[in-house]
Amino acid sequence: MEMILTHKNADFDAIASSIAASMVYPGAMPYLPASINPNVKNFLSMHKYKLKYQESGNPQDLDSVKRIIIVDANRWERIENSERYSSLNAAFHVWDHHPGESDINAEWSCVQDCGSATSLLVTKIIEKRIPVSVIEATLFLAGIYEDTGNLSFPGSRGIDARAVAFLLDNGADLDIVNSFLKPKYGHIQKQLLFRMIEKGNIEEVNGNRVSINFTEVKGHSPGLSLIVDIYHRIMGVDVVFGVFIDKKRNQSAVIGRSAVDSINIGFILSHLDNGGGRPRAGSGVIKSVDQRHIREMIIDIMKTKQPSSPSIGDLMSYPVITVSETATMKEVAMLFREKGCTGVPVTREKSIVGIISRSDFKKVKDTKQMEAPVKAFMSEKVINIDLNSTVSSATRLMVKHDIGRLPVMKENELIGIITRTDAMRFFYDLLPE
Repeated sequence: MEMILTHKNADFDAIASSIAASMVYPGAMPYLPASINPNVKNFLSMHKYKLKYQESGNPQDLDSVKRIIIVDANRWERIENSERYSSLNAAFHVWDHHPGESDINAEWSCVQDCGSATSLLVTKIIEKRIPVSVIEATLFLAGIYEDTGNLSFPGSRGIDARAVAFLLDNGADLDIVNSFLKPKYGHIQKQLLFRMIEKGNIEEVNGNRVSINFTEVKGHSPGLSLIVDIYHRIMGVDVVFGVFIDKKRNQSAVIGRSAVDSINIGFILSHLDNGGGRPRAGSGVIKSVDQRHIREMIIDIMKTKQPSSPSIGDLMSYPVITVSETATMKEVAMLFREKGCTGVPVTREKSIVGIISRSDFKKVKDTKQMEAPVKAFMSEKVINIDLNSTVSSATRLMVKHDIGRLPVMKENELIGIITRTDAMRFFYDLLPE
């Protein structure tokens, strides 16, 4: 048995390097600490069945552990329950980017002054020519970007930049990375934000709540994207456009953010000079400081040129596979194997009374219980979603309740089911043509 451990209060670098280590050491299992940063927890909630790890807990058969790989730490005090591991008769390997005195008696170590532990392991992945999925690349990029400030911190090194290049070439999604990382902002950015909030306005465009905010700036103003992100959260609207007017240059920078699938910011801003982006975020420049003209142009594009985007109906699976509450756990297990599904609604006549998923089989203690009815093991808390809701709404519900699927309802009738995997296909641009 081989284990991978990382430090308490795990951040993206800790989790990313743990997953990367499991690829460098095939067969080794990451054991995550109980304390994990909230934004990392949200990421894991959406990807838990796509990444190999064990959640917090104390492995029982420690005597069988032959090797322990420790990542993003080189002192026992940083490891949760370190007293259980430090005295084991096992070989210790250490991967860390903080050179300094270590109290871990390592058989082998890679400790190098660079921005991120993940960069060290990605370098080894490159050397070994190990395939990397889009989700793994995105997680690894988040680990590197969080610890290096998007390669802007003084501790960033060439090894970090080379790892980033490799991950981007392998499909790492910057939109998703940026949505989970929470950068800081300073006094100048705070003052700009206050000015935006003072003039904050909301209007309705095609059923979406939109705020188009005009703020004057003088010369180069760093952090505008961050300010728009924060303004978007404060206003609580579907779409925001921050228009930053530079009268001296006779031009305006436009930064957009969308929380709904129906508004493609990248498409809208592609109509501006050097404009573009992704569906949820984008930017561009317009050679004008005329507020009325800019506002009318943005609204016109939203109303007349905005392409349609996939809805829950496009992503959901149907017809829905269901099981009766009287079905046995054995029958459900056979259904899962036959259909390749990981969870299904449980029904009583035509009503949904629960959800049974693969994880619920952990509650089964012996083979006799496999003959018990599914209602004894199902989750009775059913969270569903209306057909007319957005994919983003479905994703937020799954993250909030830490669930992997949502029954899709139309006029109180079950017509489909949308899963965590369906949502990931959408957000990672993996939908079939």
